[in-house]
Amino acid sequence: MHGTRAVGPPASHELPADVCEWTSADVARWLTADVGLDPTLADILAAEVVEGQFLLGFEKKDILDLGIKHGPAVLISRSLERLKKGERGAAPPFCGVETWSPEVVFQWLLPHLPRNQEYADRLLEEDVSGNCLLCFGKKDFVDLGIRTGPAVHILKKVSELKDKAQPGGDGGGADRRDAAEARHNRADGKKGTRKLANIPDNNVRTLKRKQVKEKAQPAVHSRVTVQKILEELGEKDLKKFHFVLQDKRNGKDQPMAWGKLEGRDTLDTAKILSDHHADRALEVTREVLVQINQNDLAGRLEKISVDAGQMMSCSEEAELTRELNQGEKLKNLLTCGGNSLDSGDRFVVVVNKSSPEQVQHLQFLSKLELFCVLDFDPNSNGPQGLCRAYKETRVANLHSPSQYKGHLDSLVSSLNLYDQTSWVFCNGRNDIQSNDNKELDYRTWWKKYCKDVEHMVGQICSCDFVRNGQGLIIFLLLSSVYVDTDPVFETYRSFLKYIEQQSIVTICESTGVYSKWKELIADKSDFDIDPLSIYELTLSQVNGTVAALGPFSQSPAMLLPSSDSSIVVLKQKDKDLMTALDILFLNQCENVYEDEKSPEFVDFRRRQEEEFYRGGKVKWWNFYFCDKDSKKTFVKRDKYSNVMKMICSEQRDACVLINLYHHPGCGATTLAMHVMWDLRSEFRCALLKDTKLPKEEIADQIIHLMKLESKRQCPVLLLVDDVKELDNPYDLVNCIRKAVEDSQGTNVDDGPNCKVTVLNCVRSHIPKKLCKHSNYMQCQYITASLTSHEQGEFEKKLEELQETHEKPENFYTFMIMKSNFDQKYIDDVAHNTLNNFDPSTDDGKLFSFLALLNNYVAESGMALSLCEDFLGVKMTRDPEYRVLDTMKLFSNVLIVDRVEECGGYKRLRLLHHTIGAACLEVLERRYFLKVSDITLHMLHYDLFFSDGVVKDRLMHSIERMLIRRQRKKDGDERELFSPLIDKIHQQQGGQTVQDIFVKASSRFRDRASIPQALARYLYINERDFAEALRWAEKAKNIAQNPYTIDTIAQVYKSNLRSNMDKEKQEWAHNPDDLDTNIRLAMNGIRAFQRAQEQSDNAENSQAENPDDKSADFPRKGYNIYGHVGVLEMSFIVFEFLAKLPFFQERDPMTKKYFQSFLNGSIPIDSVHKANNAVNNKCAEIIKDHEPFLLNLKPEVKKKFDFLNCYFTYTKGNFEFDTVNNRTVCDHFKKYVDLFCTAPEELRKVKEDNPKLKLNLILEEHRIYLEKHQADTFSGVLQHLDRSAEEMEKIVESYAFLQQMVKQKQNIQVKLNYILANVVLYLLQPKSKLLKSYKLLKSYKQLRDLLLEALQVVGYNYTVPDPYYLAVLFFWPTPSEENSEIRTYLNAIRASSRKHLSKLFYKRSTIAHLYLGNEDGLKRLVSKPSLDRNFLRKMPRDILAQLWWNGDIFKEKDISSRLLRVAGTIEQGEVFANYGRLKIPVHPARRSGIRSGCSTEKISFYLGFAVNGPLAYDVQYEN
Repeated sequence: MHGTRAVGPPASHELPADVCEWTSADVARWLTADVGLDPTLADILAAEVVEGQFLLGFEKKDILDLGIKHGPAVLISRSLERLKKGERGAAPPFCGVETWSPEVVFQWLLPHLPRNQEYADRLLEEDVSGNCLLCFGKKDFVDLGIRTGPAVHILKKVSELKDKAQPGGDGGGADRRDAAEARHNRADGKKGTRKLANIPDNNVRTLKRKQVKEKAQPAVHSRVTVQKILEELGEKDLKKFHFVLQDKRNGKDQPMAWGKLEGRDTLDTAKILSDHHADRALEVTREVLVQINQNDLAGRLEKISVDAGQMMSCSEEAELTRELNQGEKLKNLLTCGGNSLDSGDRFVVVVNKSSPEQVQHLQFLSKLELFCVLDFDPNSNGPQGLCRAYKETRVANLHSPSQYKGHLDSLVSSLNLYDQTSWVFCNGRNDIQSNDNKELDYRTWWKKYCKDVEHMVGQICSCDFVRNGQGLIIFLLLSSVYVDTDPVFETYRSFLKYIEQQSIVTICESTGVYSKWKELIADKSDFDIDPLSIYELTLSQVNGTVAALGPFSQSPAMLLPSSDSSIVVLKQKDKDLMTALDILFLNQCENVYEDEKSPEFVDFRRRQEEEFYRGGKVKWWNFYFCDKDSKKTFVKRDKYSNVMKMICSEQRDACVLINLYHHPGCGATTLAMHVMWDLRSEFRCALLKDTKLPKEEIADQIIHLMKLESKRQCPVLLLVDDVKELDNPYDLVNCIRKAVEDSQGTNVDDGPNCKVTVLNCVRSHIPKKLCKHSNYMQCQYITASLTSHEQGEFEKKLEELQETHEKPENFYTFMIMKSNFDQKYIDDVAHNTLNNFDPSTDDGKLFSFLALLNNYVAESGMALSLCEDFLGVKMTRDPEYRVLDTMKLFSNVLIVDRVEECGGYKRLRLLHHTIGAACLEVLERRYFLKVSDITLHMLHYDLFFSDGVVKDRLMHSIERMLIRRQRKKDGDERELFSPLIDKIHQQQGGQTVQDIFVKASSRFRDRASIPQALARYLYINERDFAEALRWAEKAKNIAQNPYTIDTIAQVYKSNLRSNMDKEKQEWAHNPDDLDTNIRLAMNGIRAFQRAQEQSDNAENSQAENPDDKSADFPRKGYNIYGHVGVLEMSFIVFEFLAKLPFFQERDPMTKKYFQSFLNGSIPIDSVHKANNAVNNKCAEIIKDHEPFLLNLKPEVKKKFDFLNCYFTYTKGNFEFDTVNNRTVCDHFKKYVDLFCTAPEELRKVKEDNPKLKLNLILEEHRIYLEKHQADTFSGVLQHLDRSAEEMEKIVESYAFLQQMVKQKQNIQVKLNYILANVVLYLLQPKSKLLKSYKLLKSYKQLRDLLLEALQVVGYNYTVPDPYYLAVLFFWPTPSEENSEIRTYLNAIRASSRKHLSKLFYKRSTIAHLYLGNEDGLKRLVSKPSLDRNFLRKMPRDILAQLWWNGDIFKEKDISSRLLRVAGTIEQGEVFANYGRLKIPVHPARRSGIRSGCSTEKISFYLGFAVNGPLAYDVQYEN
């Protein structure tokens, strides 16, 4: 824009009456609204004025000193004079003159100054618009160098214009028509392009040519030419040139000051000369060269001048012709010569301040795939701003430049880049009132924002779509950029630091804006931006031109099925919001081609089918072709009908999971998508494409899809295709179920429609076994083996393909399936492909890399851009062709497909995973190229390990290939190492594996996983413990967390175990070995304890190691590896100590000494032993380490008790808990054998010494309880699943102990005794103890005993045991309210939170007892008794899954035995209601509670957990 603009409606009434009270913003508002100044200039002046009281002191000279040109300066100074007189509002209109732009004023002056056109030029240079001209006086013209005569003449003509505006004027003269045309032109955005009276068309074109060429050409072409000539002068000759040049006068008869030239180099001299002499620069240079006797140079310069003149005269006409077709030029710039925006290109837009009139013509931005917008208009998110208008139809996330700090990969995730437009406010936001969002003048902006913007530009330019030429930077200039310090121009220069100028396109709203922009660029570089600029089109024309472009890859309207067999339209903005979903439309692929019989469509169909049958991913087009030509075969696996039936069957649940287990590459994904295609009119179908989002957000997007544009909700079918991030799909299912149940609260009648079916495709090498293992769920499996019917379908399809395609036998993926995955066929393909393989060539190396990746990492390949760089192929607009052409020896088994991650990119991969494995075999057998060689070659290239999103993806694949351990086929445990490392180990041994890991560690410097894996390999396979410890320490230094520290501890444990396992080792008789092993044990236990401490820290638990993707450790829940490790190390110590001669377990007496020593009963000096050097030395060593050794037994007991609580009180649904539980149980058996046996001598002592009998009986009872893990509260609770006979003995032991033990020690014994009575009653209500010793107390007696204990412990007991019993015994009944229950609930929660909180981190507690229908102890129903009804029908792990997801409560065997409690939910909290008594209860599953804090009546089943009562199966009354 120019210095001034059309005067808008007055806005002074919005300003304070007293000018002195005006703020800087008020000053800017007055300048734009009343004065009619351009917003950019208004902001500059307002920033310098600061406050209204200083504004009144400004004179014209002060305004000019700010760099504001003469025209706006006169307008401002006259407006200030009016303001001082108290006149507000815009000046009165004069026949439309006030709307004239500087170009219109220039055209109006030309016929009035026929012989003084330089004065018209002068006014144009100083931005004298119509409203400026009306303010000019004679002195103002004289100040511009216009002589008095012409000045008076101009004023007279202006006066005539004013007279015409008076009443009685002609009202229809030529000048008024001219002004009207000018206003019309301005409304259309064509400033100065419309013809005025008495000015022929060719004058207009000449004017434009003059504006562009006379300003830009001398500044660029002449200066460069002069510089090149002067560079051939010596130092002395250059001084002579300066001396003569200073006397040369320019067109204004002004010589050049010597101070400007003295000491200047050739570059500065050329610039000064060109600025001073303008279009005469070449002529003056030639004259000076002649005068200093440089005739050869002068002759060369004259020839250059003649040639340049001819070129300019020829190009002028060509330019006129070209610029008349700027619409076509715009199409070519945006589509790279095409007619559609289908190419996958993304756009970055830089835009400055806009006006509401312009915004209405900028809808085309919604059509472009915008990566981000860099907006310098602080009002853009205001009511009439550009950002606000964009958000009406598309989704934009509003950011600041500082948010682009960090690693690009994490920015893509956190800012939702690629999925939604990032709208970056680069100079404040007026819609947010804070100091951080204020608009800044350019000096302050440069200090505060410039570095952030430059860094952000660097991040944008590092994106692969920019680096690979798939992106375009658009500078959309809606107002003028006057100076090179403008933030917009600084941003332009920032882009030039990272990309070529050819990647930047300029779209200007007028030629005036463009001429200033071009002048600024010409002053800083020699690049001609004309071929990359649009400036002749109005914004309306730009808008229409872009709207007419495609994309043609989707149907015009996106339709979805709705309730009552209706159809709705999916809006683009709604689609933008659902970033995690790839939605299948009802009319997918329809109406894309007008004529589906056209050669274009036939060719498109042929290419799509060929790509699919060769091995490309199936697309919706393939099913569309199938529907359109029903006579043609589309092969369906036989399980298609089974999956269809499962999906369409009636389901009671809000979210249903159907697992489809399958071998890789057997057509399962195609089957699942075909099912979706056929059900798209009944379900709203979508593929889950972004699994990194929180599951709750994914669930919200599914609900949004379900509710979209429909009064009643619609069922949704979601496809989840082999997603590694979803280790547990049930978490996602539960989130969706909760979201669906919440949404049902608003539409109660929509129950049947409120259903989400999740079709989960799971890739596995044992699909049939997995399906059988999951028989309680809905699931199917597909294997790499065809039925006879399927083979017949493939034969039929081959015949059809032979009719429509050339050589369909080369569609190898299709042919592999047709051959029923015949290994000989696959081997032949690999053998023939590699006939001319050369491992020394780049294409040979790249193919070996692709084969390696394809075989060891499912669905992996390499980004096409990386392949280009590796092969040295020059980047072109068709890189796919260039790469495949370079790889033509192997192109028959290669395919380029698109990866949708991070905005999408193309990758090169093998057609089928079986081909990769076969090719590796051929490379090894025929070319002696082992997988280790290929791996080392791959790790050698720097190209694969530098920054960039696609390189990060490749690095992730390489890392997975090295460390990802697969699950064993015959169990739940994992293999020790990745398949690749196992293969290399078997082929070449340890040194090669170490070489690979060492090289990989240099590539993955910030990842702990590689040195961690090497440490594991060294201590497991190589037994090189010193080196293993070094690498484990290196991993810990990279990332100190429980897992890296655990690796250090495992090294010590393996070293100790290795010492123990040496064949026929006699180390026990070598004191030095004993000392070494004890020290190893000490270090190992310390490391395990340190790992456990790290895990116990909640902050560390939440920030789990993100770099270790090996899945060696659970990533959720509480980590108990440290506890288990301490147990393992301790029992190794017990094992080697038991081999000492004086501690041998085989001898009862030495075993007794061993027990007594470990119990601390006797010191090592008192242990009987043979008096020899070895024994004495060993005894000394044991004495040195006595504190450590004596602490082992109590530490082990403490670990057992803690882990018993862990496994008893919390849910265990991780594979590692199963392994750990087994390990703990095995060690407890050893513990019982070592510490829980009463030697025969003790029994004899009891018989011989009656005084010791009572103590020995007490000890026997204690040992019995410890032996059966019943000496703790959690241990007694575990006996709900044991025999009644064993429980009777436990009750007898506790009955004896609680009578004999002192009161202080008796509390826990008493609590355990009460619980033991309860457990025995539930196991055997008719126990013999009822009739015998009256040891089994009555319900009332147990309550009284509990009250006694509660009186002693109060409400701050160290463990929640007494309060757990209180909740069991004093829970209200319909006939008995107990107000104390709330006190006990507070106590149990406080105690469990204080003492057991570590156990509950990210884990749920288990209710072992439930509230039943009867009274007294009969109302308690144990979970094992409920399980017995089902264990006859299903395995225990499947039953556990039913409890885990809550489906168990739908079974009649459960509901008939449990009492449904009435309650309410208020503010999201659940209460059980008994009369006026409201008892808070925790919901067992939060997914059963609706959001929205609605107060509702509910009912539920009640379970008793150690941290309080739990509500199961919450049902709303309505």
